[in-house]
Amino acid sequence: MSIDDQSQSTFGTAAYGGENWSQREATHHQELGDIWGGCGIDSEWRELRSVLLHCPGDELNAARDDPEAVQMLAAVDLPRAIEEHQAMVDVYRSQNVDVHFVDPEQPCQPNLMFCADLFVMTPQGAILARPASTVRAAEERWVARRLAELGIPILKTLTGTSTFEGADLMWIDEKTAMIGRGLRTNDAAIAQIETLLAELGIDLIAVDSPFGIMHFMSLLRIVDRNLAIGWPRRTPHRTVRVLQEHGYEVRFPPFADDSESYRGINFVTLGPRRILMVAGLPRVQGWFEKIGIECLATPTDELTLAAGNVGCLTGILQRQLAE
Repeated sequence: MSIDDQSQSTFGTAAYGGENWSQREATHHQELGDIWGGCGIDSEWRELRSVLLHCPGDELNAARDDPEAVQMLAAVDLPRAIEEHQAMVDVYRSQNVDVHFVDPEQPCQPNLMFCADLFVMTPQGAILARPASTVRAAEERWVARRLAELGIPILKTLTGTSTFEGADLMWIDEKTAMIGRGLRTNDAAIAQIETLLAELGIDLIAVDSPFGIMHFMSLLRIVDRNLAIGWPRRTPHRTVRVLQEHGYEVRFPPFADDSESYRGINFVTLGPRRILMVAGLPRVQGWFEKIGIECLATPTDELTLAAGNVGCLTGILQRQLAE
């Protein structure tokens, strides 16, 4: 039979680009919520839509004998911690926020519940963290699995000597992010993240975090398009200037080196000038309300003993995006 016999040739068929070929025209961004799961953020303050959490389990018992060995402050009463975590989940759901869970295999690492550290979301997908301590190494694998199950694209897995935790990156606006260089995030990671964000048309500004803090988010919170909350005398000078150049008023609460202050700034912005914060902090909550911030509160007395709080516990998957 002749090789030119069209009845036997693949030339011109759909699989080889023939007239029935269907070209993919949509951008990756346009496919979020369709082919890919709904996700993405480009601000710290727009309406919160979905979060990733891990309900603590037996892994918290690792702090019973030596809290320092697992980077916690004290032994944690597990039933109380579970009860407090569920109360936080209930508040999110009452605010129409979709709550997803990591659901790792057991046993898992003791700090896994601090999901904010394990990834950061961009407008088009996630950057997977690479935690800096050996105690938390491999937590990102459980998050990677769950993100895949939710259909959320992972745009970057950090490599080489890089270390990065999601709580060190914050969005200034839809085209500008800021990252804190310090204990948890190093220059190698910043370089890799800067390259990725540049491909998305986003500028990354790196600043040095003060010695002795855990994450950049413990210095700064953004609650509206023009209002940021900073820690007095700790928030980097350049951070304040960049925020002001982008139209923000930066307010400084009456924070001090005490437990109430540390817990007070560890909140999650639910929407413009509306936050979920730690319950039982009248001085800090009163100040927030005085400047027009609506406060929902949830108890975390036991969870605090693990060296984290509401903001640390909450991995942000999706906010309303800029139009």
